[in-house]
Parts: sequence; structure tokens; C-alpha cells
Amino acid sequence: MSIKREKIKVYDMTCTSCEKRIENSIKKINGVKNAKADYTKETLEIDYDSKLCNIEDIKKLIRKIGYSTESSSNLGFIGILIIIFVIFTLGLRTSGFDMESKLNNASYAFLFVVGIFTSIHCVGMCGGIMISQSLSFAKESKSKLESITPSLLYNLGRVLSYSILGGLIGGIGSVFSLSITAKAFIQIFAGLFMVIMGLNISGFKLFRKFSIKIPNFLSKYKRKFNSPFLVGFLNGFMPCGPLQTMQLFALGTGSALKGALSMFIFALGTVPLMLTFGAISGFLSKGYTKKLLKFSGVLIIVLGLIMSNRGLSLSGININPLSYVMASSFNSNSSTDSSKAILEDGVQIINMTANNNGYSPNVFYVQKGVPVKWVINGESLNYCNNSIVVNSLNIQQKLKSGENIIEFTPTDKDINFSCWMGMIRGVIKVVDDLDSTDTSKYDPSLPSASNGPSCCAVPLNNSATYPENLITTSKVANEFQTAIIKGEGSSLNPLILVAQNNLKFLLTIDLNNYTDFQGEYTISNLEDGSVLSSFTGKKSIFEIELNSIKSGGYSITKNGEILGIIEFVEDVQNSDLDTIINKYINF
Repeated sequence: MSIKREKIKVYDMTCTSCEKRIENSIKKINGVKNAKADYTKETLEIDYDSKLCNIEDIKKLIRKIGYSTESSSNLGFIGILIIIFVIFTLGLRTSGFDMESKLNNASYAFLFVVGIFTSIHCVGMCGGIMISQSLSFAKESKSKLESITPSLLYNLGRVLSYSILGGLIGGIGSVFSLSITAKAFIQIFAGLFMVIMGLNISGFKLFRKFSIKIPNFLSKYKRKFNSPFLVGFLNGFMPCGPLQTMQLFALGTGSALKGALSMFIFALGTVPLMLTFGAISGFLSKGYTKKLLKFSGVLIIVLGLIMSNRGLSLSGININPLSYVMASSFNSNSSTDSSKAILEDGVQIINMTANNNGYSPNVFYVQKGVPVKWVINGESLNYCNNSIVVNSLNIQQKLKSGENIIEFTPTDKDINFSCWMGMIRGVIKVVDDLDSTDTSKYDPSLPSASNGPSCCAVPLNNSATYPENLITTSKVANEFQTAIIKGEGSSLNPLILVAQNNLKFLLTIDLNNYTDFQGEYTISNLEDGSVLSSFTGKKSIFEIELNSIKSGGYSITKNGEILGIIEFVEDVQNSDLDTIINKYINF
């Protein structure tokens, strides 16, 4: 017996799980006594009987299972840029589908169609993450069918999380939300994790020591909790304009079952394109798999940097690498859109417009210690610009069409602001003397002017900002108003009805399609409990006259359980639906 010990280099290991796979495969060679792989050092130490096998046999098997024993150069930057460009283009060029307006009175079949259109956006935003999961596990596949399993698991996790969120939101009647600080922390942490993961996948050695290694005694359970499934499941909690709109739709159902079913159907609509995109990698050879895996690693790095930068922006830290790159080419603020405050009656006035280009101007100069009135004109609101975040002032304000006002007194620090996604940015520069400030002086730290549509630049239909099954107004004609509330399935439609307090009101309640119609119904004042009307439920249409009602909220209850709300206001035509929604969102 002639036992030899050798250490060879093994490349293309993407995680610590590759160590165990290589070791188990090599130990099956007749003559190999022991094998120890090291992901961090990219080595394999082997003890073998030279009379029964040789080092070339070992290297041949390593190459066969999808790794290499010779260092290969990274793919060209042109190919990398092409992939990044295609992915980003899909994400940035799908703004023509007016999703929110199409959700009014949507059937489940139409929700599926909405999901199909939205899936183009999903590929653009999450395609890199999904393909990295597919490629990471493709090496272990024994057949072409098995190789698409990671993509199936990723989409299964995503559909499940969407459905669970829809059920929770529909059941509790409120949209799942986080504080500004929590959103910023999650995005920064997730972004940094994506950068590290991308560097490891791309073959860089810098962060290999940061990989999490699963203990040996847990290895046999690892496949039961497959990574693509978990990544897909967590995908449902990522901030996304179309997804948030669907969560709002789930809120409007007022039912855990209908909320979950709505999100489930919507998620199913996104699956075909996402599944096709991920499955492509499963039908590629080992060589192409390794190359695409490095492509996806670079893409994940870029997405991680973008996500971290958004998180920093939400936290009030404005770090834009592009501005420093541009600094080498420009020496003036010609690319910025700035404005000085105007002093009126001891108050500084700054005016900004929110439109499909972003925020304009997005750079302001104000004087320290003087109160500021920030007037924001909601000209063309969309899914990105319709909520502004000012972390240092602890403000997150939903914008409405027309005039929006934020008031504050600046201290000695600049005030960064952004949209709720951290993509559209701006800054309020605080100076000691506004009159002596020269805005033409070059400042590379200033954000560039908003000069193009954001990724979600779909104008909101201000007359249908919310789905009609969530909130709607009475119809007024000749000093008389009417409205219909329909029982559909297990909920009333709409959940909130807005009516005018000084007009005669004929309310129609249709219970013909209401599944649980039996019971005692009352319409009563939420404040003092006084009853306006009552009736016994049956499959029928009820007409109720409500006249001279004072302003405020009134509940529609069945056997003591609140089913809906009627909000009486002074002017139904100019009622603020945002305020009414916020009043009852956690009711």
C-alpha cells in the first residue's frame, strides 16, 4: 500500500455546502482514504492509495460534478453589462400598465391577468435573485427535470408568502407597514448581504470567511428547508409598488379568505414568466451554468448596492456614487435643479412639484432657525412619488393631488428627503445667510435633477385612488344623494361609504349575494351608539332613508359585529379619502 497526501486547488465553489458534496464524491473513488475540502481556501486535501487511483482520476471527477481545478478568467464586462441592462430595462420599462385603476371591481380572473402583466416588473426587480438560486442548486441535479426544481421552489415560496400576507391584511383590515427606520435598516442589511452573496458567487475570495456553514448533523435536514423556497418566501416582504397596490386591494376585501385568495390568484399570474425565466438555467450545460452563475453574482452585487443606497436614502443619508462619477466631467451645478426659499411674513416658502419626472426642484436652500413652509404640488402622482419620507424630521407623508404642506424649523443640519422607496431623492440645504448663498457654486454632493420617469411612473387616477370595494362616495343629483352597498360573498362592498350630511339620502343595501345574510342589522353612531335604522337580514334589497345626519362615522353592524362604515361629511365632492381611510384603517 502506497498512501499519498496531496492538496489541490478546486475552483467554482459557491458556498460551504460545496465542501461536503466534493468530499462525498471523491471518497467514492476506489483508493481514496480521506478527503477534506475547504471553501474559504479553495482547496481539497486528499489521502489516496497511488496503486489504486491517481490525481488525474480525482481531478476528472471534480470537473465532472461541475467544479474546476484550474483558475479561469472572469467573463468580459460587455457581457455582464448586457445582462444587467436587459434586467433593468424590464424593471424600468413596464410603467405603462395602469394597475391600480384596473383593480376596481376586478374579478379573480382579471387578478390573474394583472399578475401576468406585473410579472414583467417582477423579472426586472427580482430575476437576478431567482436565477442565482436556480443556478446554485443546478449543480446537484441529476436530470433536466430535477434542475428546474429550485425555480419551482422559489416561486412556491413567493406565492405562499403573498397569500399569507393577503390573508393577514384582509383579516385585520390594515396594510402591513414598518417604521421609516425599520424599512431603512432592512434595506441596508439586505443590500449588504446581497453584495457579500454576489461577491462569493462571482468567485471573489474577499468574503468567503463570512459564509454560514451548516453543522454536519444538520446536513441531512438541509434539503428539507431548501434555500430557493425561503428566498422566494421572503420576497413577499420586499417593498414594491405593484405589490403594495395588491395589498391595498386585499385590505378592501375585508376578509381573510378573500384577501388570501386575491393575493394567491395575483401571485399565480406572475408565475409563468418568472418560472420560465428561472427554468432556462436548468436546461443549460455545467459549463454554461458556471458562467451564468458568475453573471448573476455580478447582478446581485449591483442590486445589493442599489438596495443599500435606497436604505441609506430612507434613513436620511444621501450617498449617490453617480454624482461623484459625474464630478470628473462637470464642474458646475448645471445638472441640478435648485431653488432658494422666499421669505414671506417671517416664514420661508419653498415650492416643489411631484410629477412623473420625480420631484422638482429637488434641491432647496433655507436659512437656519427660520420657520419653513414646504408646499408640495401633487401634479402627477404615481406609485413611487406619492409618499415622501424625511427621516430627520420623522415624517412620512402621503401626497394627494393639489397642495400638500409640511412645516418645520431647520436647525444647523441639511435635511435629506426621498420617496418611500428611496429612489427619488432631494435635499434641503441649511445655510447661515440665505441672501449671500451662491447656488451656482459647484457642489458634487447635490443630487442630480429628476429628469426621467421613475420605475413606477404610472399616474394614479385620483378619482379612483382606492378600489371601489374599499371606499366610495354617494352620487349627488339635485339636492339628493343615493348609494348602494352590496353584500358579496362574506363582505360588504364598499367597506366605507362617504355621504353628505346635509342632503336627503336614499341608501340601498342588497343582500341577495351575501352568504351570511341572516341576523339583526343596525346603522348606528360610532360616537354615542344611537341607532339610525335597523332591519332583519334576508336575501332581499333594503331601501333606507337617512336625512339630516350630523357629520361623523356610523357603523353597519350585524349581531353586534361591524361590517362596514358610513362617513358623513360636509362636502362629499371634496372629501379627503386619504384622511378617512387613515381614520378607519386600524378600526
